[in-house]
Amino acid sequence: MASFSIDQTESRAFYQSLTKQLHEKLDELEPTLIQTRRTLHQKPEISGEEKETSQLICNTLREIGLEPRLMNNDIGVVADMTLGTPAEDAPLIAIRADIDALRITDLKEVDYCSHNPGVGHLCGHDAHTAIALGVALAAGRVKELFESEWPGQGLRLRFIFQPAEEICMGARWMVEQGALEGVSAIIGLHMDPEIQAGTANIRYGVMTAFCDEVHFEIHGRGGHAARPHHGNDPITTAAQLISSLYQNLPRSIDSRMPAVFTIGQISSGLAPNVIPEIAELKGSLRSTNDQAREVLHNRIQNIASGVAQSTNTRIEVLFKSPLPAVVNDKTISAALEQASIDVLGMEQVGLIDLPSMGGEDFSIYLQHVPGSMLRLGCARPDQKTVFLHSPYFDIDERVLKIGSRILLQAALLLSLNPQLIQKGN
Repeated sequence: MASFSIDQTESRAFYQSLTKQLHEKLDELEPTLIQTRRTLHQKPEISGEEKETSQLICNTLREIGLEPRLMNNDIGVVADMTLGTPAEDAPLIAIRADIDALRITDLKEVDYCSHNPGVGHLCGHDAHTAIALGVALAAGRVKELFESEWPGQGLRLRFIFQPAEEICMGARWMVEQGALEGVSAIIGLHMDPEIQAGTANIRYGVMTAFCDEVHFEIHGRGGHAARPHHGNDPITTAAQLISSLYQNLPRSIDSRMPAVFTIGQISSGLAPNVIPEIAELKGSLRSTNDQAREVLHNRIQNIASGVAQSTNTRIEVLFKSPLPAVVNDKTISAALEQASIDVLGMEQVGLIDLPSMGGEDFSIYLQHVPGSMLRLGCARPDQKTVFLHSPYFDIDERVLKIGSRILLQAALLLSLNPQLIQKGN
């Protein structure tokens, strides 16, 4: 674990005093955070359609005197907040929350179950949103104390409520609309149902995988199912291609480098007695190393070419929607870790040993500014583990005030140590 200390005695006293106040304010705000999360949970909206969610966020922020900016197509929100009198060159710390839901039916038997058929907040984005709003609400309640009790101290925050994380597009939209302009560092968190509420895990370096969609279009020659020798069956080629990819890709790179390839979609043919002209496959490639990713790209092309030649078909390969890995900055991660320890205690904070093979478009922000993401335990003690994207996914709602405290205290630590942000990695 890395340490993140405050050198100046005056700043350390300010941090300790303010965090105590924040603890009290978030205890008071907990019912509000729970109700906000449940309202969002009842009214989930899929990627690119988060208009009501964005409006709820705007209304909440306006109530505490902020001037939120609604982004293009009325989805996504950005709002700035200044506490006290920060120096002209004080860092601007961004806090990011994703706001979209999944196309999954919510099957929980709870009062706040989704009211939108086939759509559910089953990845915790409603909690992320409530937590970021909790940061704003708690900060708003201590704003006056900066002038009366802590003159000369200040904090600059930017809240980024991002749509369309599940389709890996929202972060790009927000960056294109200037959400990172002037930002010094960015922090965020994600629910983790595999660890109990009241715990948190940090990952230094690569946290999630590089993600590529891989599309294959196999061109054969159609014909009658009873006379396959008259045609050139693309479905047979598809079966051979899948087998070859699954067999050979894992042996193409160092086995100590995590990588996984999966075909998740197959489409071809309109009738059982007709050999079709075309078969389409769509898959997902996940890797954690630039070099391995390049090797796997080339190997996929070579395997497809070989199968096409051996089957007398033509196979087109297209790599789409590349998403870089989340690579957590050392300094920002240390601030999140220290804030987590300050909130939860040393024994409740751990290190993540291996990167996840999942994708997360928080990585797009990290191509522009240093940042880090925390995994926050949310498992409920009264039920067995229910994983992300499950129709039964739920959280222990005590994590809402915990998450708000950690993010705000991490932002404070970074603001009090701006010289460390400039050094980056």
